[in-house]
Amino acid sequence: MKIGWKEIKKNKIRFLILGSIVFLVSLLTFMISGLANGLSQDNAALIKNLPDGTIYMSADAEDNYNLSSIDNQQITTDNQATAFSIQMGFLHDQTDKQHSVAFVTSTNSDDFVQVDDGDVILDQTLHEEGIQIGDTLTSQQTDQNFTVTGFVDESKFSHAPVAYLHVEDYQQMYQTDQMQLIFSPDNQAAIDDENLQAYSPSEFLNTIPSYQAEQLSLTMIIWFLIVISGLLFGIFFYMMNVQKMGLYGILKAIGVKTTTLFAMIWGQMLFITIIALVFSTIFSQLFNLFAPNGMPFHLTGVTTLQLSIIFLIIGFLGATISGLQIRKAAPLQAIQQGEN
Repeated sequence: MKIGWKEIKKNKIRFLILGSIVFLVSLLTFMISGLANGLSQDNAALIKNLPDGTIYMSADAEDNYNLSSIDNQQITTDNQATAFSIQMGFLHDQTDKQHSVAFVTSTNSDDFVQVDDGDVILDQTLHEEGIQIGDTLTSQQTDQNFTVTGFVDESKFSHAPVAYLHVEDYQQMYQTDQMQLIFSPDNQAAIDDENLQAYSPSEFLNTIPSYQAEQLSLTMIIWFLIVISGLLFGIFFYMMNVQKMGLYGILKAIGVKTTTLFAMIWGQMLFITIIALVFSTIFSQLFNLFAPNGMPFHLTGVTTLQLSIIFLIIGFLGATISGLQIRKAAPLQAIQQGEN
Protein backbone atom coordinates (compact mmCIF):
# COMPACT_ATOMS: atom_id res chain seq x y z
CA MET A 1 0.00 0.00 0.00
CA LYS A 2 2.99 2.31 0.57
CA ILE A 3 3.85 1.99 -3.13
CA GLY A 4 0.26 2.77 -4.07
CA TRP A 5 0.17 5.83 -1.80
CA LYS A 6 3.44 7.12 -3.26
CA GLU A 7 2.00 6.69 -6.74
CA ILE A 8 -1.10 8.68 -5.79
CA LYS A 9 1.05 11.53 -4.48
CA LYS A 10 3.24 11.42 -7.58
CA ASN A 11 0.31 11.40 -10.04
CA LYS A 12 -2.10 13.65 -8.17
CA ILE A 13 -3.71 15.09 -11.28
CA ARG A 14 -4.55 11.67 -12.75
CA PHE A 15 -6.14 10.39 -9.57
CA LEU A 16 -7.87 13.71 -8.95
CA ILE A 17 -9.50 13.53 -12.38
CA LEU A 18 -10.65 9.95 -11.73
CA GLY A 19 -11.95 10.89 -8.29
CA SER A 20 -13.83 13.88 -9.73
CA ILE A 21 -15.49 11.72 -12.38
CA VAL A 22 -16.49 9.10 -9.79
CA PHE A 23 -17.84 11.89 -7.57
CA LEU A 24 -19.96 13.33 -10.38
CA VAL A 25 -21.26 9.92 -11.50
CA SER A 26 -22.11 8.81 -7.95
CA LEU A 27 -23.72 12.18 -7.15
CA LEU A 28 -25.85 11.94 -10.29
CA THR A 29 -26.81 8.38 -9.33
CA PHE A 30 -27.82 9.45 -5.82
CA MET A 31 -29.85 12.34 -7.22
CA ILE A 32 -31.70 10.15 -9.72
CA SER A 33 -32.30 7.55 -7.02
CA GLY A 34 -33.75 10.25 -4.77
CA LEU A 35 -35.95 11.39 -7.64
CA ALA A 36 -37.09 7.81 -8.29
CA ASN A 37 -37.97 7.32 -4.63
CA GLY A 38 -39.69 10.69 -4.52
CA LEU A 39 -41.79 9.93 -7.59
CA SER A 40 -42.59 6.52 -6.11
CA GLN A 41 -43.90 8.16 -2.95
CA ASP A 42 -45.75 10.80 -4.95
CA ASN A 43 -47.36 8.13 -7.11
CA ALA A 44 -48.20 5.44 -4.56
CA ALA A 45 -47.65 6.56 -0.95
CA LEU A 46 -51.20 5.39 -0.15
CA ILE A 47 -50.25 1.78 -0.95
CA LYS A 48 -46.62 1.89 0.20
CA ASN A 49 -47.65 3.10 3.66
CA LEU A 50 -49.85 0.06 4.23
CA PRO A 51 -48.50 -2.64 6.56
CA ASP A 52 -47.33 -5.94 5.12
CA GLY A 53 -50.25 -7.80 3.67
CA THR A 54 -52.12 -8.89 0.56
CA ILE A 55 -54.32 -6.88 -1.78
CA TYR A 56 -57.15 -8.69 -3.56
CA MET A 57 -58.71 -7.64 -6.85
CA SER A 58 -61.47 -9.35 -8.81
CA ALA A 59 -59.92 -11.95 -11.11
CA ASP A 60 -61.76 -10.72 -14.20
CA ALA A 61 -60.36 -7.17 -13.81
CA GLU A 62 -57.19 -8.20 -15.69
CA ASP A 63 -54.79 -6.28 -13.38
CA ASN A 64 -56.80 -3.06 -13.68
CA TYR A 65 -58.11 -1.89 -10.32
CA ASN A 66 -60.57 0.46 -12.06
CA LEU A 67 -62.35 -2.58 -13.48
CA SER A 68 -62.36 -4.50 -10.21
CA SER A 69 -65.65 -4.98 -8.38
CA ILE A 70 -65.99 -6.72 -5.02
CA ASP A 71 -69.48 -7.76 -3.90
CA ASN A 72 -70.64 -7.74 -0.29
CA GLN A 73 -70.37 -11.51 0.07
CA GLN A 74 -66.67 -11.44 -0.81
CA ILE A 75 -66.07 -8.56 1.63
CA THR A 76 -67.51 -10.50 4.57
CA THR A 77 -65.44 -13.59 3.77
CA ASP A 78 -62.81 -12.41 6.24
CA ASN A 79 -63.93 -10.11 9.06
CA GLN A 80 -60.37 -8.82 9.55
CA ALA A 81 -59.97 -7.75 5.92
CA THR A 82 -60.61 -4.20 4.75
CA ALA A 83 -62.49 -3.34 1.58
CA PHE A 84 -61.47 -0.08 -0.07
CA SER A 85 -61.90 1.86 -3.31
CA ILE A 86 -59.87 4.46 -5.20
CA GLN A 87 -61.18 6.80 -7.88
CA MET A 88 -59.69 9.93 -9.40
CA GLY A 89 -61.77 13.10 -9.26
CA PHE A 90 -61.89 16.81 -8.46
CA LEU A 91 -62.76 19.03 -5.52
CA HIS A 92 -63.53 22.74 -5.62
CA ASP A 93 -62.53 24.98 -2.72
CA GLN A 94 -64.37 28.04 -1.44
CA THR A 95 -62.83 30.21 -4.18
CA ASP A 96 -64.07 27.66 -6.76
CA LYS A 97 -60.49 26.60 -7.52
CA GLN A 98 -60.33 23.04 -8.81
CA HIS A 99 -58.03 20.48 -7.16
CA SER A 100 -57.29 17.05 -8.64
CA VAL A 101 -57.57 14.35 -5.95
CA ALA A 102 -57.79 10.61 -5.49
CA PHE A 103 -60.99 9.78 -3.59
CA VAL A 104 -60.45 6.91 -1.16
CA THR A 105 -62.92 5.15 1.08
CA SER A 106 -62.74 1.98 3.16
CA THR A 107 -64.63 -0.13 5.64
CA ASN A 108 -63.69 0.25 9.29
CA SER A 109 -59.96 -0.35 9.68
CA ASP A 110 -56.92 1.13 11.42
CA ASP A 111 -55.00 0.78 8.15
CA PHE A 112 -57.00 3.55 6.47
CA VAL A 113 -58.12 6.99 7.62
CA GLN A 114 -61.70 6.89 8.86
CA VAL A 115 -64.04 9.82 8.11
CA ASP A 116 -67.51 10.77 9.34
CA ASP A 117 -70.41 11.25 6.97
CA GLY A 118 -70.17 14.64 5.22
CA ASP A 119 -66.52 15.18 6.16
CA VAL A 120 -63.29 14.84 4.18
CA ILE A 121 -59.68 14.41 5.29
CA LEU A 122 -57.02 15.53 2.82
CA ASP A 123 -53.36 15.07 2.12
CA GLN A 124 -51.14 17.78 3.60
CA THR A 125 -50.22 19.17 0.17
CA LEU A 126 -53.73 20.60 -0.18
CA HIS A 127 -53.25 22.48 3.09
CA GLU A 128 -50.14 24.01 1.56
CA GLU A 129 -52.31 25.13 -1.37
CA GLY A 130 -54.49 27.16 0.96
CA ILE A 131 -57.26 24.81 2.11
CA GLN A 132 -57.94 25.08 5.85
CA ILE A 133 -59.73 22.93 8.43
CA GLY A 134 -63.39 23.90 8.44
CA ASP A 135 -63.48 24.84 4.75
CA THR A 136 -66.39 23.57 2.71
CA LEU A 137 -65.50 21.75 -0.52
CA THR A 138 -67.74 20.78 -3.40
CA SER A 139 -67.57 18.32 -6.27
CA GLN A 140 -69.34 18.26 -9.60
CA GLN A 141 -69.81 14.51 -9.10
CA THR A 142 -72.29 15.01 -6.25
CA ASP A 143 -74.60 17.63 -4.79
CA GLN A 144 -73.23 17.07 -1.29
CA ASN A 145 -70.75 19.46 0.34
CA PHE A 146 -67.77 18.21 2.35
CA THR A 147 -66.25 19.80 5.44
CA VAL A 148 -62.48 19.54 5.85
CA THR A 149 -61.76 18.03 9.28
CA GLY A 150 -58.06 17.25 9.03
CA PHE A 151 -54.93 16.59 7.03
CA VAL A 152 -52.53 13.62 6.80
CA ASP A 153 -48.91 13.42 5.65
CA GLU A 154 -47.64 11.46 2.64
CA SER A 155 -50.97 10.16 1.39
CA LYS A 156 -50.93 10.39 -2.40
CA PHE A 157 -51.97 8.19 -5.28
CA SER A 158 -51.19 8.60 -8.98
CA HIS A 159 -49.45 11.92 -8.23
CA ALA A 160 -52.63 13.33 -6.71
CA PRO A 161 -53.37 14.09 -3.04
CA VAL A 162 -55.78 11.65 -1.41
CA ALA A 163 -59.22 12.78 -0.21
CA TYR A 164 -60.69 10.32 2.33
CA LEU A 165 -64.48 10.02 2.25
CA HIS A 166 -67.08 8.13 4.25
CA VAL A 167 -68.30 4.97 2.52
CA GLU A 168 -71.84 6.30 2.06
CA ASP A 169 -70.57 9.58 0.57
CA TYR A 170 -68.34 7.65 -1.85
CA GLN A 171 -71.15 5.31 -2.89
CA GLN A 172 -73.48 8.22 -3.48
CA MET A 173 -70.83 10.05 -5.52
CA TYR A 174 -70.13 7.09 -7.83
CA GLN A 175 -73.58 5.51 -7.72
CA THR A 176 -72.34 2.11 -6.59
CA ASP A 177 -72.65 -0.11 -3.54
CA GLN A 178 -69.58 -2.20 -4.41
CA MET A 179 -65.96 -1.76 -3.43
CA GLN A 180 -62.94 -2.33 -5.67
CA LEU A 181 -60.26 -3.95 -3.54
CA ILE A 182 -59.65 -5.89 -0.34
CA PHE A 183 -56.62 -5.55 1.92
CA SER A 184 -55.74 -8.33 4.36
CA PRO A 185 -52.79 -7.94 6.78
CA ASP A 186 -50.18 -10.69 6.91
CA ASN A 187 -51.23 -11.70 10.43
CA GLN A 188 -54.63 -12.76 9.09
CA ALA A 189 -55.55 -15.88 7.14
CA ALA A 190 -55.46 -15.60 3.36
CA ILE A 191 -58.78 -15.23 1.57
CA ASP A 192 -59.56 -18.36 -0.44
CA ASP A 193 -61.79 -17.23 -3.30
CA GLU A 194 -61.28 -18.25 -6.92
CA ASN A 195 -62.93 -15.01 -8.03
CA LEU A 196 -60.21 -12.93 -6.38
CA GLN A 197 -56.62 -12.37 -7.54
CA ALA A 198 -54.02 -11.83 -4.78
CA TYR A 199 -51.21 -9.27 -5.02
CA SER A 200 -48.45 -8.18 -2.70
CA PRO A 201 -48.29 -4.37 -2.35
CA SER A 202 -45.30 -4.23 -4.73
CA GLU A 203 -47.09 -6.43 -7.28
CA PHE A 204 -50.17 -4.22 -7.05
CA LEU A 205 -48.05 -1.11 -7.67
CA ASN A 206 -46.77 -2.67 -10.89
CA THR A 207 -50.34 -2.88 -12.16
CA ILE A 208 -50.43 0.93 -12.17
CA PRO A 209 -49.09 1.83 -15.66
CA SER A 210 -47.64 5.23 -14.69
CA TYR A 211 -45.81 3.75 -11.68
CA GLN A 212 -44.19 0.90 -13.58
CA ALA A 213 -43.09 3.11 -16.48
CA GLU A 214 -41.54 5.76 -14.22
CA GLN A 215 -39.67 3.35 -11.98
CA LEU A 216 -38.40 1.16 -14.82
CA SER A 217 -36.97 4.14 -16.72
CA LEU A 218 -35.23 5.65 -13.69
CA THR A 219 -33.92 2.29 -12.48
CA MET A 220 -32.36 1.64 -15.89
CA ILE A 221 -30.62 5.03 -15.74
CA ILE A 222 -29.28 4.29 -12.24
CA TRP A 223 -27.81 0.94 -13.26
CA PHE A 224 -26.42 2.44 -16.45
CA LEU A 225 -24.50 5.02 -14.38
CA ILE A 226 -23.24 2.30 -12.03
CA VAL A 227 -21.93 0.29 -14.99
CA ILE A 228 -20.25 3.43 -16.34
CA SER A 229 -18.41 3.86 -13.04
CA GLY A 230 -17.11 0.28 -13.30
CA LEU A 231 -15.91 0.92 -16.86
CA LEU A 232 -14.17 4.09 -15.72
CA PHE A 233 -12.18 2.18 -13.11
CA GLY A 234 -11.39 -0.59 -15.56
CA ILE A 235 -10.15 1.75 -18.29
CA PHE A 236 -8.21 3.99 -15.89
CA PHE A 237 -6.31 1.20 -14.16
CA TYR A 238 -5.79 -0.66 -17.45
CA MET A 239 -4.04 2.36 -18.94
CA MET A 240 -2.03 2.83 -15.74
CA ASN A 241 -1.01 -0.82 -15.72
CA VAL A 242 0.10 -0.76 -19.37
CA GLN A 243 2.42 2.12 -18.56
CA LYS A 244 3.81 0.34 -15.50
CA MET A 245 4.56 -3.12 -16.90
CA GLY A 246 8.26 -2.47 -16.53
CA LEU A 247 7.81 -1.46 -12.90
CA TYR A 248 5.70 -4.53 -12.18
CA GLY A 249 8.35 -6.74 -13.78
CA ILE A 250 11.07 -5.28 -11.57
CA LEU A 251 8.92 -5.61 -8.46
CA LYS A 252 8.14 -9.25 -9.26
CA ALA A 253 11.85 -9.85 -9.92
CA ILE A 254 12.74 -8.69 -6.40
CA GLY A 255 10.11 -10.92 -4.84
CA VAL A 256 6.95 -8.81 -4.69
CA LYS A 257 3.96 -11.13 -5.02
CA THR A 258 1.21 -10.60 -7.58
CA THR A 259 -1.35 -10.46 -4.74
CA THR A 260 0.58 -7.54 -3.26
CA LEU A 261 0.33 -5.67 -6.57
CA PHE A 262 -3.40 -6.38 -6.70
CA ALA A 263 -3.71 -5.12 -3.12
CA MET A 264 -2.03 -1.89 -4.24
CA ILE A 265 -4.62 -1.40 -7.00
CA TRP A 266 -7.49 -2.23 -4.64
CA GLY A 267 -6.16 0.20 -2.07
CA GLN A 268 -5.98 2.99 -4.64
CA MET A 269 -9.51 2.18 -5.81
CA LEU A 270 -10.87 2.21 -2.25
CA PHE A 271 -9.12 5.48 -1.44
CA ILE A 272 -10.53 7.27 -4.49
CA THR A 273 -14.02 5.74 -4.27
CA ILE A 274 -14.55 6.32 -0.55
CA ILE A 275 -13.55 9.98 -0.76
CA ALA A 276 -15.76 10.51 -3.83
CA LEU A 277 -18.71 8.75 -2.14
CA VAL A 278 -18.32 10.77 1.07
CA PHE A 279 -18.53 14.05 -0.87
CA SER A 280 -21.41 12.87 -3.07
CA THR A 281 -23.30 11.65 0.02
CA ILE A 282 -22.87 15.03 1.73
CA PHE A 283 -24.03 16.95 -1.34
CA SER A 284 -27.03 14.67 -1.99
CA GLN A 285 -28.18 14.76 1.64
CA LEU A 286 -27.89 18.55 1.71
CA PHE A 287 -30.04 18.67 -1.42
CA ASN A 288 -32.47 16.28 0.28
CA LEU A 289 -32.82 18.76 3.15
CA PHE A 290 -33.12 21.90 1.05
CA ALA A 291 -34.95 20.58 -2.03
CA PRO A 292 -37.67 22.97 -3.28
CA ASN A 293 -41.17 22.42 -1.92
CA GLY A 294 -43.22 20.27 -4.23
CA MET A 295 -40.22 18.55 -5.76
CA PRO A 296 -40.63 14.75 -5.44
CA PHE A 297 -37.21 13.98 -3.99
CA HIS A 298 -36.71 11.41 -1.23
CA LEU A 299 -33.26 9.95 -0.51
CA THR A 300 -32.88 7.86 2.63
CA GLY A 301 -29.66 6.94 4.38
CA VAL A 302 -30.35 3.26 3.69
CA THR A 303 -30.61 3.88 -0.06
CA THR A 304 -27.40 5.93 -0.02
CA LEU A 305 -25.57 3.16 1.86
CA GLN A 306 -26.83 0.49 -0.54
CA LEU A 307 -25.74 2.46 -3.60
CA SER A 308 -22.35 3.19 -2.00
CA ILE A 309 -21.75 -0.53 -1.41
CA ILE A 310 -22.71 -1.26 -5.03
CA PHE A 311 -20.25 1.40 -6.23
CA LEU A 312 -17.48 -0.16 -4.15
CA ILE A 313 -18.23 -3.63 -5.52
CA ILE A 314 -18.33 -2.38 -9.11
CA GLY A 315 -15.13 -0.42 -8.59
CA PHE A 316 -13.47 -3.51 -7.12
CA LEU A 317 -14.51 -5.61 -10.11
CA GLY A 318 -13.36 -2.99 -12.61
CA ALA A 319 -9.96 -2.59 -10.92
CA THR A 320 -9.53 -6.37 -10.61
CA ILE A 321 -10.33 -7.14 -14.24
CA SER A 322 -7.98 -4.40 -15.45
CA GLY A 323 -5.25 -5.80 -13.21
CA LEU A 324 -5.36 -9.34 -14.63
CA GLN A 325 -2.58 -8.39 -17.03
CA ILE A 326 -0.23 -8.10 -14.03
CA ARG A 327 -0.22 -11.88 -13.76
CA LYS A 328 1.22 -12.09 -17.28
CA ALA A 329 4.06 -9.66 -16.59
CA ALA A 330 7.38 -11.54 -16.98
CA PRO A 331 10.23 -9.84 -15.08
CA LEU A 332 12.85 -10.14 -17.86
CA GLN A 333 10.48 -9.15 -20.65
CA ALA A 334 9.15 -6.18 -18.65
CA ILE A 335 12.67 -4.94 -17.94
CA GLN A 336 13.61 -5.20 -21.61
CA GLN A 337 10.42 -3.34 -22.57
CA GLY A 338 11.30 -0.60 -20.11
CA GLU A 339 14.83 -0.26 -21.58
CA ASN A 340 13.41 0.11 -25.08
